[in-house]
Amino acid sequence: MTGTEAPEAPAVLDRDGLDALVAALVADGHTVVGPTVRDGAIVLAELASAAELPYGWGVELDAGRYRLVRREDGAAFAHSAGPQSWKSYLHPARERLWSADRTPEGDLSFTADEPEAPSYAFLGVRPCDLRAIAVQDRVLTGGRHTDGGYGKRRKRALLIAAECTEPGATCFCVSTGGGPAADAGYDLALTEVVDEGGHRFLVRVGSEQGARLLEQVPHRAADRVTDATARASVDAARDRMGRALPPVDLRTLLGASLAAERWDDVASRCLTCGNCTMVCPTCFCTTTEEVTDLTGDHTERWQRWDSCFDLDFSYLHEGPVRSSGRARYRQWLTHKLSTWHDQFGTSGCVGCGRCIAWCPAGIDITEEVAALHAELETEKETER
Repeated sequence: MTGTEAPEAPAVLDRDGLDALVAALVADGHTVVGPTVRDGAIVLAELASAAELPYGWGVELDAGRYRLVRREDGAAFAHSAGPQSWKSYLHPARERLWSADRTPEGDLSFTADEPEAPSYAFLGVRPCDLRAIAVQDRVLTGGRHTDGGYGKRRKRALLIAAECTEPGATCFCVSTGGGPAADAGYDLALTEVVDEGGHRFLVRVGSEQGARLLEQVPHRAADRVTDATARASVDAARDRMGRALPPVDLRTLLGASLAAERWDDVASRCLTCGNCTMVCPTCFCTTTEEVTDLTGDHTERWQRWDSCFDLDFSYLHEGPVRSSGRARYRQWLTHKLSTWHDQFGTSGCVGCGRCIAWCPAGIDITEEVAALHAELETEKETER
């Protein structure tokens, strides 16, 4: 669709229609990736059919806590974000960039690693993760120095969103400027409805590709009850966020808190393990390493995820710039909420809450920001 065309009217898929949607994607040659239950969590994995979706499963979340729980309604998407994000597929943790071989004559031959990008169809993308993908688009393809591999994978990716009707206890997307509704960046957006009228999905079309896909599967025009119920469920979710960042100018707050005592408090608890950066859907830092075989005649350069919590991340010729846990946590939080704006014109946080749930020490980013705000306000009062 173009910006001048009227949006298509919502449609409705039933359970069979969702099955047909996944089958159509597979038949079209897409690698379908979506949520499924594995190893005690709802993870992202390649799906052969819609039957692999986590029907009847939800989650209980808190700081440093994640548990699967059974649901009575059989819903497929009534769960909060798991430990993975779509970053794992668009910006993989490890990627070979090139290889080099020494010829018998002693010359070097270099070969760029340029595999064909997979045609992903991401099913069940949360609105917070839609925003995260948009953030990574700006970071990795929006500037002068682009990530070619990311760009190819992203260009071929189809995004099927699942609007949020069950926010978790660690979710805070509303306070980051987002919300449980999918407002942009999707090809199709699903809103799950389970009531006395049955189990069904309200579908909104966001692109020409999404419209063509919908035409391939059995669906019907949305009735007023389904439309109203779906929208009311999403609206209600907006008021049930488990967490919130303080409603202040975070750029100014973090910039004014570089010497705050709170950094010592959080540093005493932080393990600097980097879990928060690994599960974060927007963190993008990488490093490169060369791997040589035993003969010394073949070598490969690999790009892999790195973290600003790694002691060697800021290593220069005389040692790391940020040698303390205090400095490394401050760098992460300040960049995420403040200086990210200076680089990319947006915040680096979408409020998904993964960093809270998957922190082994239970450190809560919303609690830390609130504490920094309280400390700054106390200092202002003292100065008056």
